Amino acid sequence: MTRRIIAVSSGMSEPSSTRLLADRLARESATALGGAELGGAENSSAETRTVELRGHAHAIADAMLTGFPSGALRGVVDDVAAADGLILVTPTFTASYSGLIKAFIDILDPDALQGKPVILGATGGTERHSLMIDHAMRPLMAYLRAMPVPTGVYAASTDWGAAGLDERIGRAAAELAAMVAGGPVQQPVRDGFADPVPFEELLNG
Repeated sequence: MTRRIIAVSSGMSEPSSTRLLADRLARESATALGGAELGGAENSSAETRTVELRGHAHAIADAMLTGFPSGALRGVVDDVAAADGLILVTPTFTASYSGLIKAFIDILDPDALQGKPVILGATGGTERHSLMIDHAMRPLMAYLRAMPVPTGVYAASTDWGAAGLDERIGRAAAELAAMVAGGPVQQPVRDGFADPVPFEELLNG
């Protein structure tokens, strides 16, 4: 059975350390699942895909105004909802996650992440923000009833190439693989447009 892992990066630059961390987590998760390499390659147990929200920023803003995603963003939203496991990686802005990743999460169906195993990752210029994952990202995941793995991976500028980051990445990937392989219950995603309220009823209050 092929497991689908989607890594979502909200890095703003190119190249981006946030994208680099997302790729590292995806690759290690695929390996832990017995798996595939990046780029959509597939074997009998794992398939990974990394999505950069930077390229969908305008479409995300449009979706917030119109109430539904369109075009390529529609496919990203559907892939996230259907994934067996999710990796969310954000840069740290003013001691919290980026507005871009929050806007993306806001356009998802409220039940899309329910019961879904998630690795939480973040990058930042200083290690002083290393608790951002726990005080900002985990409460958001709790509200959405997602299942973040115990190990969050924060990478400050000084962590790249230093001891410890590889270990945290490997530990988080192993935790995600164990949760995905354990077959968490995937709740059906509600289609808000399947049974719309007639416009006449809306006018009558």
